[in-house]
Amino acid sequence: MKARAQAGQRGVALLATLIAITLITVTVIDFTAAATLGSRIASNQSNELRAAYFARSGVQIGLSLLAQDTRLVARRPQPFDALTDIWAVPFPPIAVNGGAVGFRIEDETGKLSINQLVNPVTGMLNLPFMAVLAELLAELNLPRQLLGALVDWLDRDSVPSVNGAEADFYLGLTPPYEPRNGPMPTIGDLRMVRGVNDAVFQALRQFLTAAPTTEINVNTAPPQVLAAALAGLGADPSLAAAIVETRVAQPFINPAQVAQLIPNAGALAGGGAPGAGASAVSGFGQSGAVFTTQSSFFSITGLGTYSGTRKFVYAMVARNGLGPLILNGWHEE
Repeated sequence: MKARAQAGQRGVALLATLIAITLITVTVIDFTAAATLGSRIASNQSNELRAAYFARSGVQIGLSLLAQDTRLVARRPQPFDALTDIWAVPFPPIAVNGGAVGFRIEDETGKLSINQLVNPVTGMLNLPFMAVLAELLAELNLPRQLLGALVDWLDRDSVPSVNGAEADFYLGLTPPYEPRNGPMPTIGDLRMVRGVNDAVFQALRQFLTAAPTTEINVNTAPPQVLAAALAGLGADPSLAAAIVETRVAQPFINPAQVAQLIPNAGALAGGGAPGAGASAVSGFGQSGAVFTTQSSFFSITGLGTYSGTRKFVYAMVARNGLGPLILNGWHEE
């Protein structure tokens, strides 16, 4: 009897020991996992921070190139901006301390400013510019129905346009939000407009800008933008190919040179004689101007990578003639 009691006590002690060892093991495993996770989180945060600083460095390099370009342009007998300038030359990523710095500069004056669609002062719809946008959508094989949604996003009223959407639609989404009802601060606003998915946004962002420009640099505009603008002027959009071919051989120095390629351009020309920054033809712009050969707005995209982590920085830069650069916007993601 006594032997059985001792055996039972030994069994309980063994079970208690096994439970204690199991608890200790679980505790050690849990602590190790937490420590490893914490280390990984700290490492990821460190990598993200380094990538972010690399991306900011990319923007700084872009700003330096634009400043250098401004000095070079100032030396020309008649200033102009073109895709032959140093800012337009593709630069490979720069290896830095285990990571890489990249950047890209785009001429926003070579795009159509979406904010021209609705006059921000009067709230009136710019019908000639709307026709240009319709032509661009056709060039890109995108539905014309997007026009209504774009108008409603920009205008100040709450009356839906045909195929458009006002607050009632957007507040019914998950998560809900309200339309801008004013000018887009960045072209990223397009992502929030009804009918604009990722594919549509990626297609449009190459040709549209939120920069406050009403002129198109004929030396840097994509062929699709030129074709849409020409169609809006009542000219043959196929002339865009001739403009691109001409500027490859020699960039346009004066927008009046563009008129020589457009039949009946005199019927479209403005009243004054075109100068260095004047427009050769006028029509759909709120200022009456269409083409220019000088650029006032540039965007810089900085890309930083480090240990598999990527960060982007987007900057909008304004250049007042040949004066200093002005940073108009900054966004990181």
